[in-house]
Amino acid sequence: MQKQVAIIGGGPAGLMAAEVLSSAGVSVTLYEAMPTIGRKLLLAGKSGLNLTHSEDYETFIGRYGAAVPRLKPALDAFTPDDLRRWAGSLGIDTFVGSSGRVFPTSMKASPLLRAWLKRLAAQGVQLETRHRWCGFSGDALLFAAPDGPKEIRPDATLIALGGASYPRLGSDAAWVPWLRERGVAVHAFRPANCGFNAHWPEAFAERHAGAWVKSVTATSAAGTLPGEFVVSRNGVEGSLVYAHSAASRDAIERDGSATLLVDLLPGRSLERVADDLARQSPKSSFSNRLRKATGLQGVKGALASLLIAPITRADPPALAAALKALPLPLVSPRPVEEAISVAGGIAWGEVDADYSLTKLPGLFVAGEMIDWEAPTGGYLITACLATGRAAAKGILARLADKT
Repeated sequence: MQKQVAIIGGGPAGLMAAEVLSSAGVSVTLYEAMPTIGRKLLLAGKSGLNLTHSEDYETFIGRYGAAVPRLKPALDAFTPDDLRRWAGSLGIDTFVGSSGRVFPTSMKASPLLRAWLKRLAAQGVQLETRHRWCGFSGDALLFAAPDGPKEIRPDATLIALGGASYPRLGSDAAWVPWLRERGVAVHAFRPANCGFNAHWPEAFAERHAGAWVKSVTATSAAGTLPGEFVVSRNGVEGSLVYAHSAASRDAIERDGSATLLVDLLPGRSLERVADDLARQSPKSSFSNRLRKATGLQGVKGALASLLIAPITRADPPALAAALKALPLPLVSPRPVEEAISVAGGIAWGEVDADYSLTKLPGLFVAGEMIDWEAPTGGYLITACLATGRAAAKGILARLADKT
């Protein structure tokens, strides 16, 4: 008799598992709470759908930090190059951007998702939308379906429901108490790749919210990285802030606050900036001296005026040092619901090498449900696809052992 596998969650991890399982001849039914499949993937596609990264593999794998020992086997089996070949098999050509990030040539998620769903349909995968998992009913899985409650007892189940970011798209972490009730340790979710509150004065926020701070570097425990960020009404967000978000979040949890050191003039030496400032008349206003000596104005000039003390402004060497390492205070991360991704989730100690839960035989997990995090740059989607694939391989091995 054909084996029956249920997959709960229609994101990248669940879809990849469905592809691997159905191609092996397993009967797969994928359950999705939302009316349509892949909503978070489509949202990611609005900014270009960054699929993976082209940097050398050892650097790539290192981006996963403490989770490397557990994620590495799955990523070794589905590398960034493998991902690009897989996309190509769906008819989706990719290219490497100037930052090394890999995108579909169309810069959209919808063509990839359409091709993927077409492949899954051809392989016999059954999609059940508007089916929300509601936990367990004895040894069965309980769903709220359009035609009423439904219980199922498949031969194996993969749960790939994501973390707690973007709950309106389906990743609402409603599953956490159901697994905890079964003795599975789940670490609290924390925001990752997120913005931060900075407690701007009202006048500053009113004038500069939405302004981009471009061509700068920022330094934290994560290192010194180039990029750009945007001033929001509450604080700061954007790719450069996200790159420092894990280090900044951890510093706030440990010390109560964090500081990003922003170099507003990364193309100029400290000595040159100090000399240019020293040539300005001390009788001129600070904004004029800054503009004439450095060209800084607009939001960059406003940040300098806000964050540099008057006594420092009067001393060209000290002012130059402040402009090259402007201390940007971060008070707290924005809520997890706003984050691009999360840290936290199912503890790795609960997950076997085949991605099954040690305390719940026959139940497998993949994707952001598990406690790992990574920066933006294609790392998130790559690991979700790789763990979905690894979990599917684990299910196939488990089913083979039962025959």
